[in-house]
Amino acid sequence: MPGMSALPPGWTTRRPTLDDVPRILELVHASDIAAVGEPDFSEDEVREELTGPHTDMARDCWLAFDASGAIAGWAYPRNPTGQARDFAEVYVWPERGLPAQRPLLDLIMGRMSERAAELGHDVYTVRAGAIPNETAYIEALTAAGFTFLKQHARMRMSLDGVSPVVPEPPAGVTIRPARRADDAEMRLFHAVIEEAFLDSDHPSMTYEDWSRRSRGGDWFVAETDGEMAGVLQSADPEDDGDDEAWVRYLAVLRPYRKRGLGEALLRHAFAAYAARGRSQVGLGVDMANPTEAARLYRKVGMTPLYRANVYQTTVTAAGR
Repeated sequence: MPGMSALPPGWTTRRPTLDDVPRILELVHASDIAAVGEPDFSEDEVREELTGPHTDMARDCWLAFDASGAIAGWAYPRNPTGQARDFAEVYVWPERGLPAQRPLLDLIMGRMSERAAELGHDVYTVRAGAIPNETAYIEALTAAGFTFLKQHARMRMSLDGVSPVVPEPPAGVTIRPARRADDAEMRLFHAVIEEAFLDSDHPSMTYEDWSRRSRGGDWFVAETDGEMAGVLQSADPEDDGDDEAWVRYLAVLRPYRKRGLGEALLRHAFAAYAARGRSQVGLGVDMANPTEAARLYRKVGMTPLYRANVYQTTVTAAGR
């Protein structure tokens, strides 16, 4: 690739395989600890990133190794929906892996134009994330043509002292567990998520893709006058020894907003997590979300664990 940054002498790259998952996880945990103070990735998540929709390990992903053969970096894309927006991820081992950062970023960005063409998009948006203290990576992204777009926050709350007794919802609202064996209800549950996020830039997902990526956790439905007005989908902890419940989606349809449904769903879920013995609950939130979700999460007691900057650029499809 013309103008590509070079690895130091003796450093190498190759494609990953699933046998590399433990080493990749060790790399990601080291990177997370350096950036935010604790690991924030699981082995299942590494495997899912390597095998997700529109990701081919043999064409889209790279590992970098230093001259001693130790893993130094990992690069991969994420576009589970096939839409005209991709996410470029580059992890490097703190300090000693920095020489691989720009070469890996160059490799993944060179692949983005090809992915755009393969997915049928003339112009392709590419995003990337960086913790504000990752100055070297931010400089690399800026040099590659990325500009700052917005912030994303990872929020958390301790469940110590939260009663396992489910609180009463607002008048006229019923909150109940979702009937996950009922296909019709699951399709409606998914439709509520899709419709509620239309006024954000959350990527749309087909029912089939959503079903494939959804497993475990407690799911709740908020009904008003017998109509499904809002939903909450959570996930179980991924790792042994991790007892943090995770809110994947909180969605309330526009006609039912500002009636306390979102808060009621959260408090209902917190009680359920406490009853299961979970010690804390976490979620991610787009700080630019027009529904001002972050304000609601603060109201119920959640605080930002860390913030990540999101950067964006565009590429033209190869051959166009």
